[in-house]
Amino acid sequence: MIFEIRIQTEAFDIELEYQKLMSNDKRIGAIVAFVGQVRDTPLELEHYPGMAERQISATLNEARRRWPLLGAVIVHRYGRLDLGAPIVLVLTAGAHRAEAFSANEFLMDMLKIRAPFWKRAPGGWVDAKISDEQYADRWNIN
Repeated sequence: MIFEIRIQTEAFDIELEYQKLMSNDKRIGAIVAFVGQVRDTPLELEHYPGMAERQISATLNEARRRWPLLGAVIVHRYGRLDLGAPIVLVLTAGAHRAEAFSANEFLMDMLKIRAPFWKRAPGGWVDAKISDEQYADRWNIN
């Protein structure tokens, strides 16, 4: 089983990440992919090194306790990102689609509120959205 987290400036290759995860375990019947990308305006993303990895790892471990995942890859970028550039990749693998979909959605909802990343657009720092907290609330997380 592959469970991998990376925080990097370089673009990621979705197909390569998918192939690596898929070839890992013959029990995998479903892989769900989420790719978030820059919209509206270029961004500068900053993060808290060390803490970001620990928080994402804790969130992934929580997903693994909730669902019988057979693998997962989370890649989050930082630095200057142009319009249309991919920011985040979350791949979740399971024997069936239900756990892969649910875990993927949970991971993205939690990353939005837990992972210490900050966005700066040309007009200044981007505030957190109330809707991100509302999405996370449905997982009964305090």
